[in-house]
Amino acid sequence: MIFDLDGTLLNSIADLAVAVNQALEKCGFPTHEEDAYRFMVGDGVMKLFERALPEGERSEDNVLRIREHFMPFYEAHNADLSRPYDGILELLAELRRRGVRMAVASNKYHTATLKLVAHYFRDTHFEIVLGNREGVPVKPNPQIVEEILEHTGVAKSEVLYVGDTNVDMRTAINAEVECVGVAWGFRPKVELAAHNPLAIIDNPLELLEYI
Repeated sequence: MIFDLDGTLLNSIADLAVAVNQALEKCGFPTHEEDAYRFMVGDGVMKLFERALPEGERSEDNVLRIREHFMPFYEAHNADLSRPYDGILELLAELRRRGVRMAVASNKYHTATLKLVAHYFRDTHFEIVLGNREGVPVKPNPQIVEEILEHTGVAKSEVLYVGDTNVDMRTAINAEVECVGVAWGFRPKVELAAHNPLAIIDNPLELLEYI
């Protein structure tokens, strides 16, 4: 079972919104309501910064300015408001009890991915936890899934990928593995359904039906 992190295991949107908004404000740009960030995340932080900037200000220099203010703030505050979704800890415990091997594949930058997984899921053994790293393409490129399969030795036919956005659905398609979409995350069901996942679930424990 390969899980996306943000919007799948962890509701992190409030901390991301606060961190990006303070960076925008420091750079003299308008901020956004928290809910708007649900449609900006999913493709890595650089794309998040680009989407948060006003349309006429999305230059590389401005993205880097936002990054300069975002990174130290988010490093210090990325666990202030984030919480696992209801039912996730119970799901992970049951998967562990059943002997299902688990991994995390996130477009969040790698150090933050490791920190948040260690903080919120300390009782869960993940075989490998990967975030976005320099020189590695972001999802929906399938490389992150391929790395996980190489590390674990698990065949594609024995994998279920779980995520909450079209990026996740396309990642599974590109990696040639089965996928389940989750409806409690950042994107609407219609976005997930467009990519014909095995199922779209409303409650984490429903995932047990698809093992």
